[in-house]
Amino acid sequence: MYKLNCIIIEDEPLAVKILTDYISQVPFLALRGSFKDAILATEYLHEHSPDLIFLDIHLPKLKGMEFLKTLNHPPAVIITTAYHQYAVEGFDLNVCDYLLKPFEFERFLKAVNKANASQKEKIIEKQEQKDFIFVNVQKKKVKVLFADILYIESQREYIKIVTEKNTLISKMSTHEIEALLPAPLFKRIHRSFIVSLNKIDSFTSELVELNGISIPIGRGYREVIERFFV
Repeated sequence: MYKLNCIIIEDEPLAVKILTDYISQVPFLALRGSFKDAILATEYLHEHSPDLIFLDIHLPKLKGMEFLKTLNHPPAVIITTAYHQYAVEGFDLNVCDYLLKPFEFERFLKAVNKANASQKEKIIEKQEQKDFIFVNVQKKKVKVLFADILYIESQREYIKIVTEKNTLISKMSTHEIEALLPAPLFKRIHRSFIVSLNKIDSFTSELVELNGISIPIGRGYREVIERFFV
C-alpha cells in the first residue's frame, strides 16, 4: 500500500501525542518526524519531501502561516489550531483542511482521507505525463514502457506483467499497479486481469483477445469494455 509520509510541526506535547496516536491508526499514513518549531522543520525539509504536514499556527520563532508562505512547493498541509479566525487565510494558502482543536478521530480521518485522495490524483497526473514506470523485479527496479504492456495478471502476492518483449514478476497487488497506470490506457476487466485498451484486437461479452492471447472478462466488468468500444 502506498503511504503518505507526514510530519508534525507542533509545540504542545499533548497535541503531538494525540496526532501521533491518530496517525498510527491510519494504515496509509507514515509519521517521519515531529518538530516543536518551524525552524527545525525547515532544516528537515531541505533534505526530505514529505507528502503531508500537520501544522500548528501558534509556534515559537516563526508562526505557522508565515512558515507556510516560505515554502516554494509545499506538500499537502492540514492546519491544527485552537483559533478559528485563521481558517480563511489557511484556505487562501491552499491548505488541505483546517482542524480546530480539540478534534475527534473521525474529523481527523476525514481530513487525511481528503489529503490521500489529492495525493492519488497527483500520482495519476504524473503517470499520465510520462510513458513508463519502474517496478521491483527480484532485487532490481526495471523500467516498463506503458506502450509495451499487453496485460497484467494477479498471482496471489505477485503480479505478472506481460509485455510485447518479455514477462516480469513483481511482488505487489493489482490494486497497487492499477494506481500507477494511466487510467485512460488501462482497465481492469476481471478481478485478476488489467489490460491495455490499445492492445485489444477483438472482444466478446466473455473475453478479449490481444496479441493472440485470450483474457476472460469478469461478470462485473463487462460494462467496462462496452463503455469504451461500443
